[in-house]
Amino acid sequence: MNNGFTTTITDGIAELVLDRPPVNALDDAGWHALADEIIRIGRDPAARVIVLRAEGRGFCAGVHMAIDVVQQLLELCPGEDIYVYHEIVHNKHVVHRFRERGVGFVEDIDEVPEGKIVVFSAHGVSPAVRQAAAERNLTSVDATCPLVTKVHMEAIRYARQGYQILLVGHADHQEIVGTRGEAPDSIQVVERPGDIPKLNIIDPNKLAYLTQTTLSTDDADVIISALKRAFPNIKEPPGGDICYATTNRQRAVRQIAPECDLTLVIGSRNSSNSVRLTEISQNVGTPARLLDDVSELQDDWFTGIERVLVTAGASAPEDLVAGVVRRLVETYSAEIEIADVFDEDVEFAIPATLKRIMRENGVDPSQRKIRFTKPDITESLYGAVPLTVSAGHH
Repeated sequence: MNNGFTTTITDGIAELVLDRPPVNALDDAGWHALADEIIRIGRDPAARVIVLRAEGRGFCAGVHMAIDVVQQLLELCPGEDIYVYHEIVHNKHVVHRFRERGVGFVEDIDEVPEGKIVVFSAHGVSPAVRQAAAERNLTSVDATCPLVTKVHMEAIRYARQGYQILLVGHADHQEIVGTRGEAPDSIQVVERPGDIPKLNIIDPNKLAYLTQTTLSTDDADVIISALKRAFPNIKEPPGGDICYATTNRQRAVRQIAPECDLTLVIGSRNSSNSVRLTEISQNVGTPARLLDDVSELQDDWFTGIERVLVTAGASAPEDLVAGVVRRLVETYSAEIEIADVFDEDVEFAIPATLKRIMRENGVDPSQRKIRFTKPDITESLYGAVPLTVSAGHH
């Protein structure tokens, strides 16, 4: 035993096991010793490619909730037509899998036949869309991420109090479109510091700012700092708007990427938070590749590469992450490290309309919960089990 863990080395393979799980059971001396041990293992001349897999990647709780809502509707309403307004999440695999099960995706609410079920995506919608759905007698199920709903409520509150609202984000993103629709006469979108001089400000002492939940914290900080310099009395949202999952994933990449030679981000190119993860890795000096799935891996990416960080955007299914890791294990005899930067264990309430549909189908909604926790890594799914635990991010 050595400060709470043991190490065995067989045929150049190091297996490090904590004697007192979970990881947070180690004291400070244990963490320092564990870090030294991992460094020693990494210098082993028999070392192969190491995959450093960041905990806090892939589905966030809001995405998990939106997907779960559609899955439950498919189970509760077999044979009924189910439509989703916009992509349920920004991931082509998730959308394709639902299409194969008969779910229809529309970009205009008028495309949904009258009286049918429509699900509002995780990104949220404006009051005008809700009204249009009601006029078509649609059964609307709201799968908006609760953190996006929080921003909507803040916009409504500030507008009622007579504030002008500066909404930081990408003007064409569905989340921004939905939030702006809550108070269109009070909201102006700020995409970059250069937009600030063009703003139409009535009273600089009656200003508030809100942000898109999936922004890069780096980009948001630059714009928010510029807003505060221009308008020192601007009000900020209580607790911030960028979601915990976006912040966690970005923090993990910012901390871990400098230790690696390459970052692989699993996510679709229309996923704002996935794109931001690649940019953050590049900003800290580590090349990054954004890929939808294992089919996009290219051998020439790994020439001279020893350590690879694998992470994923908030809308990427875990099986896609596992597929990439498994290929690295099979092709390069990679070993898997887990970098536990933080834990995620979140539970959201089931949408009210879904509860009603459950009751109508004889299902007790109190027995159904939407809970998100980090996935288990198994050899059958990932091609290997973790050999080490990264201690540098306690």
